[in-house]
Amino acid sequence: MTVNYLAFAIPAFFIFVFIEFKIAKYQKKAKIFKYESTVANFSVGIAERLLNLFIAASFYQVYNWVYTNYAIFEISTHWYVWILLLLSTDFVWYWYHRLGHEINFLWAAHIVHHQSEEFNLSAAARITTIQAIFRNVFWCILPLLGFHPNMIITILLAHGAYSFFTHTQLVGKLGWLENILITPSLHGVHHASDEKYLDKNYGDVFVFWDKLFGTFQKEEEAPKYGLTHPIKSYSFLWQHFHYYLEIGEAYKRANGFKAKWNAIFGSPALMDQNIRPVLEERYAQQKKYHQGKPRFKTYLNIQLVGIVAMLTGITMFYNSLTLVNKVAISTFILLTLINLGALLEQRKWIYYLECFRLILVIGYLFYIFNIIELMIFPVVGLIILERHFSLNRLYKKHFFNYQSNTINT
Repeated sequence: MTVNYLAFAIPAFFIFVFIEFKIAKYQKKAKIFKYESTVANFSVGIAERLLNLFIAASFYQVYNWVYTNYAIFEISTHWYVWILLLLSTDFVWYWYHRLGHEINFLWAAHIVHHQSEEFNLSAAARITTIQAIFRNVFWCILPLLGFHPNMIITILLAHGAYSFFTHTQLVGKLGWLENILITPSLHGVHHASDEKYLDKNYGDVFVFWDKLFGTFQKEEEAPKYGLTHPIKSYSFLWQHFHYYLEIGEAYKRANGFKAKWNAIFGSPALMDQNIRPVLEERYAQQKKYHQGKPRFKTYLNIQLVGIVAMLTGITMFYNSLTLVNKVAISTFILLTLINLGALLEQRKWIYYLECFRLILVIGYLFYIFNIIELMIFPVVGLIILERHFSLNRLYKKHFFNYQSNTINT
């Protein structure tokens, strides 16, 4: 049985977040974590890691195809080439990242990374699969230049690991290193919504590119993190797709070719800010601010731990699993992520999602044991239980409400 040892990076991520949380509490900075936002951050990262399992191998295949057929130069693999490749990778990242802030359809994928109003290691997880695809298109420049795909994959792993640790407020300014590396302080500026900090510090490892192209900004006043126009939602689906809906609405409203072109390829800074409130009303995304401890916290945490364990398992043994098992596990994880967001937002339809999840799990087990024709019995049983015990009411009583009143705003 083939084991993918990169699976251990998943629990390692949560361990580092836990350590950061404990240090923050010790330093009396626990306010840099908010339960709902942290769960939302985890949810986005889990989805990306899961979906990338199905396409990550193709990234290497694309690099190899470009390298084999179109490499412009024959670049050696000597030790100094690794330094050149690291600089080249960060340079490509700079322009991918900058364009991701300047072009609407690229920003639609990248905006998810900036939605968190807390800046901590959990926010580093806010990467979508669509964003991963876009940035790998940009990184095809590297094999095109002649860098070997094996070297590229290795550098990308190191590149990504470094950027993870820049998402924290517990590390202050690092003196002279601030003139060379993107530090937590400098990357915090990038995540800020303050006007003086907007569209600054695009580099991932080095500050050279920002200084060269006029986008460098050191931290002065304490940043306010998040979007200039917060999305007001913890919904897993809304966080991923709201900006695509905004682009679609802007395109529909646009008159003439130029206006429609700008809706897709124009600057996010020019997006009509009256569109989002209309869509929030249309899709019932007005945020509710809750006070008090959520009753469902233990239930939610159990689900979160469960799908993290499942994600680690499917990652570790992905090549040994059948397609049916992969699809079943992935479907359950994605439905659970939608469930977590619905719990946080107190969506009344969540009970029906719970029933659907339960039926799917039972159906999968019946399929495994080759008794799928008996599926009618648990479905009928669930209907009977609902009729006689009002499961919907019991569910909402024990797993739904906060312990104090909800305040609508």
